[in-house]
Amino acid sequence: MVLWLAERAHADGKRVGILTRGYRARIPETPGAPQSDEVAIYRTRLAHHVQLGVGSDRYANGMVLARHGVEWFLLDDGFQHLQLARDVDIVLLDATNPFGGGRLLPAGMLREQKSALSRANIIVITRSEQAPAVETIVRRYTNAPIFHAVTELKEILPLPSAKRAMPPSQWPRAGVFAFCGIGNPQAFFADLERWGIRLAGRAIFADHHRYTQQEAAKLEQAARESGADALICTEKDVFNLRDVTFSLFPVGFARIAMRVSESDNFWRMVLGIAEHRRVKTAS
Repeated sequence: MVLWLAERAHADGKRVGILTRGYRARIPETPGAPQSDEVAIYRTRLAHHVQLGVGSDRYANGMVLARHGVEWFLLDDGFQHLQLARDVDIVLLDATNPFGGGRLLPAGMLREQKSALSRANIIVITRSEQAPAVETIVRRYTNAPIFHAVTELKEILPLPSAKRAMPPSQWPRAGVFAFCGIGNPQAFFADLERWGIRLAGRAIFADHHRYTQQEAAKLEQAARESGADALICTEKDVFNLRDVTFSLFPVGFARIAMRVSESDNFWRMVLGIAEHRRVKTAS
């Protein structure tokens, strides 16, 4: 969603900055390389279209970007970052697991009670074009407009650390061993199957997991035992695979995009809420 908003705002001629904590950042071995997987994706996908403010003090980073001409700020994963004022709060709910079991951390996955949805200006239900059951629950807590979004596969690209590659035309016919270290791995596997990728096996790692060479070897062994022709992971995993090499199998990563329902209406809604807040604040 941050990528979608950044690209849309840039297309409208707005000077955009992304404020991100850079979760589980590490000092890279290569000078100038991104320090976290999320930052790596932003730099790769957005190139020179936006500026990044990385670190826990997002206000200070935002002030630095403002001095460099940034006018629109996207706060990545910031609904609970109440110290920083914002004009538009967009809350995403994954239709496959919208409320994380209904329990707060550490017993469940929720960071706040569902009643916190009352602060949201816009709700986007992801991984679904229709989710009436989720909408029914959301409507108990907010009258914010609800949109839907689905994940689309843009392309499968070769992993830089893999010594073998597979032509794009062969991926739909291949048996694939899928692995990932993300927050909702089952959704990634379901997406692959929805996109027509045949899964021969799968492996799950912790979110933001940094892979070792030993783990890479075990993944190739698991792929061999499953009868797979190749391995596949998410774009987020690419940064965390920098220190390993795959020799036996082609390894690719899925580059994805988000398709928002009624996207023009959604964007007009974002602009309208932001403008209303600006006028209200000025008065």
